[in-house]
Amino acid sequence: MTVVTRDAVTLAPFGVPEPELQYSAGTPAIAAVDLVREYPRKRKDPVRALQGLSLTVAQGEVHGLLGPNGAGKTTLVKILSTILLPTSGQATVCGHDVVRHGRDVRELIGVVMGGDRGLYTRLTGRQNLEFWGALQKVPRKVLRSRTEHLLERLGLAAKADARVETYSRGMKQRLHLARGLIGDARVLFLDEPTMGMDPVAAREFRKLIGELRDEQRTILLATHDMTEAESLCDRVSFVRDGTVVATRSPHAVAGLVSAVQGLELDSADAALAATLAEVPGVTSVTTDGATTRILVRSQDDFPRLLHLLADHGVTSLRTLRPSLEDVYVRLIGDRGLEV
Repeated sequence: MTVVTRDAVTLAPFGVPEPELQYSAGTPAIAAVDLVREYPRKRKDPVRALQGLSLTVAQGEVHGLLGPNGAGKTTLVKILSTILLPTSGQATVCGHDVVRHGRDVRELIGVVMGGDRGLYTRLTGRQNLEFWGALQKVPRKVLRSRTEHLLERLGLAAKADARVETYSRGMKQRLHLARGLIGDARVLFLDEPTMGMDPVAAREFRKLIGELRDEQRTILLATHDMTEAESLCDRVSFVRDGTVVATRSPHAVAGLVSAVQGLELDSADAALAATLAEVPGVTSVTTDGATTRILVRSQDDFPRLLHLLADHGVTSLRTLRPSLEDVYVRLIGDRGLEV
């Protein structure tokens, strides 16, 4: 195995020695090939949570997993973190097979599932970190200094000796992240890390994720939050029915739908809006008191629309590109409240 030098992989291990496990600088942080996971049922066909899913994530990349409930995101994270075994297919983390070399994988990863899972609420924040660090066999002297560093870094020092049951949701999420880092993880799996947080706490949490990216840690982020994915991720993968349907950078993903999605006018004329809504190919017309936003089904619908606007004396307009949320709805489907 090729040994990775500090020049090849730059990490911030909190001032302690690197772990013994080494891996090639060119090895993907995550590689999944044709993963299948079935859940057996009595007297019924098994449920397939993953159906031949393949995914590659480079070292140092923040990669988003986007998809509805039941798409297979959490199942994938559990397989990669050795919590679940795949029915078939192969997955590696930093070159280590998650089935055959599970112990090696667990020394390289941190998992942040969110909520109260994985936290002992009757223990203090400090005791939680010391417990999890001991399980990961972090040397005692290293564990003490790393615990203090993480508590300070994540804004938990003032409540370090308070029971976790007294923590707010945002503080618990930060403690989850500290727990994921207590072993100096190279690869972090984050499953809906800001779910339930207030906007201020979520913004601070995202800032922390950005700092971890700067340390060249690899992060796999499963989320429903389009703003989160667009602001944090180097690439995003859309997951539907247990398989990846597309992978792009957030900036390039708009090309999956259309180069241009619609038009915006500096006008809020109600009569014009009503006329535009009747044009074939126009999917929606909305006004906010100052502007009118027109969305179309495809670029082929633009000529007819532009002729109509010219006939009504419109001389100034702006094109609209699809957002990550627009692409999500187009690729995954508008499921409404369906789960």
